[in-house]
Amino acid sequence: MDEKRKALRTRAMALPAAPGVYLMKNASNEIIYIGKAKALKNRVSQYFGSPKNHPPKVRKMVSQVDHFDYILTDSEFEALVLECSLIKQHTPKYNILLKDDKGYHYIKVTPKPYRRIFEAKQKLNDGAEYIGPYTSSFSVKQSVDEARKIFKLPTCSRKFPQEIGRGRPCLNYFIKQCCAPCRGKLSEEEYEGYVDEALEFLKGGSVVSVKDMTQQMNEAAENLEFERAARIRDRISAVKRITAKQKVVATKVREQDVVAMAQAAGAAAHACVVVFRFSGGRLCDQEEFMLGEIADGKTTRAEFLQQYYAQRTVPPQVTLDGEVEGKEALRQWLSEKAGRSVKLTVPQKGEQAHLVDMCRRNASEKLAQQAGRTGREMGALDELGRLLGLAQPPEYIEAYDISNLAGSGNVAGMVAFENGRPLKSAYRKFKIKGFEGQDDYASMQEVISRRLQEYQEKKDTGEGFGRLPDLILLDGGKGHVAAVRPVLEAFGLQIPLFGMVKDDKHRTRAIARDGGEIAINSSRQAFTLVSQIQDEVHRFAIGYHRQTRKRTALSSSLTSIPGIGPSRAKALLKSFKTIKNIAQAELKELEQAPSMNQPAAQAVYDYFHPASVPGEETGKIERKNEKN
Repeated sequence: MDEKRKALRTRAMALPAAPGVYLMKNASNEIIYIGKAKALKNRVSQYFGSPKNHPPKVRKMVSQVDHFDYILTDSEFEALVLECSLIKQHTPKYNILLKDDKGYHYIKVTPKPYRRIFEAKQKLNDGAEYIGPYTSSFSVKQSVDEARKIFKLPTCSRKFPQEIGRGRPCLNYFIKQCCAPCRGKLSEEEYEGYVDEALEFLKGGSVVSVKDMTQQMNEAAENLEFERAARIRDRISAVKRITAKQKVVATKVREQDVVAMAQAAGAAAHACVVVFRFSGGRLCDQEEFMLGEIADGKTTRAEFLQQYYAQRTVPPQVTLDGEVEGKEALRQWLSEKAGRSVKLTVPQKGEQAHLVDMCRRNASEKLAQQAGRTGREMGALDELGRLLGLAQPPEYIEAYDISNLAGSGNVAGMVAFENGRPLKSAYRKFKIKGFEGQDDYASMQEVISRRLQEYQEKKDTGEGFGRLPDLILLDGGKGHVAAVRPVLEAFGLQIPLFGMVKDDKHRTRAIARDGGEIAINSSRQAFTLVSQIQDEVHRFAIGYHRQTRKRTALSSSLTSIPGIGPSRAKALLKSFKTIKNIAQAELKELEQAPSMNQPAAQAVYDYFHPASVPGEETGKIERKNEKN
């Protein structure tokens, strides 16, 4: 521990174990981080302990701390309120800072004749009618699209009445999504009636619209206006179809926000938070926020909720994808801000858990788009990290498997996955050297020990074995994990270590840890990734084992030749690749091969060319003449 950190820790240990707010400052006396604590002494002293226990963002922040101040409060709730106020006032570099860049949005209705309905980002002085403002672009666009489809309003760029009768109607007319005023068979009065009905739908909503249209349909039927009644009936059906589709993203909880976070893999892991806002049981808005490097999930969620609801209305329920730091104080703060009780929930099953999963998948997709990956890969790593209790998703994973045949040909294979994809340039093969016979535990210990020894020698390069994995997976159960754990401890490394357990049909069943197992069948994306890793390392290890057995068999056939021992046989196979190539080689080629001399080459040549044995003397004379 350096002197500066030691001095800061000494001062932190002298703080009272009371609630309060702490302000981390750099050498220029600038506030770089503001936090709250239930017990200042415990929380602040943690920052200046071993840096190995901190995420990269926290390590970077601590490295810039020159001194800190603190403010005592009467309760954790008061500390939270003060923290929010100070963060808004000072905007520290290492706190999550959300900008309220959410503009207003309008529904724009162009002037007559042949009015059109659009969504608009700003209100202009252009003679159009503007309905709004609305804070949600999502709901404005969704509502305008619904109205156009239900009342079959045109979405093309044609100008009416100038272009009526010019050209054929577009595809939307033929799939019954446009009334096609361009055909000239629809009067202006009829068209404007459609627009009026669409505007009533937008202003009143689907329930009011269906009620009014049902009344109009009944009146038309009583007046024997059956064509008009049929048109209104079709519109009512369209409204009900769209409402039925919306129920896919609906909830029994009428007013709530669903908040989920996805984190990218890697040391400098970025994160994305997505918020689904529900009103009247319907998804009415969606927002996403890209965050920089983050600390642990509990702290990040708490900071995000403070910043987010400092700028937004608070619903009666906030549904989260994980626990938050200082949950009760945060709930109290949200309740006071909303003027009513607010519920914070972390669902484990049912409808709410499904909504959280959907929200998290959207966050993973946003991250994937930014990183040039697929949402499935990002989601699988994020889900695996959560499942195993890792601080962040594993960017670089190594997996190991042992392969032998009744103790013979004992080998191991290692595969590597980076960002959820196989990194074949990092694959490695191991031949077990420490003992003969079958002992999977000892074999795994030897392989991991040799791999970590390579790390000690190459760690300055940061490449190949000079790079440590974020996660090690063993093809085996808790016995394998228990056998390898002491090896990691002997090297002083804290690498997450788990086993991959198979069922009777040799399919992935669970993940093994010290003393137990973690079921992964319910975590679909993580299950798929672990199954892929286990299948790949098994394929690679058994492939190497078969290759070794084949070479051993070929080498044995060569050692039956006089003068050819195991070393020469191995060198020949390495040089010529196959027995066939050795058999077809010329004598000079054999003589020039590594580890070979003239008698050994002659013996090999004679072995594969038995017809040349009677003329051996002639061959000797010819070689003698060549020397002369």
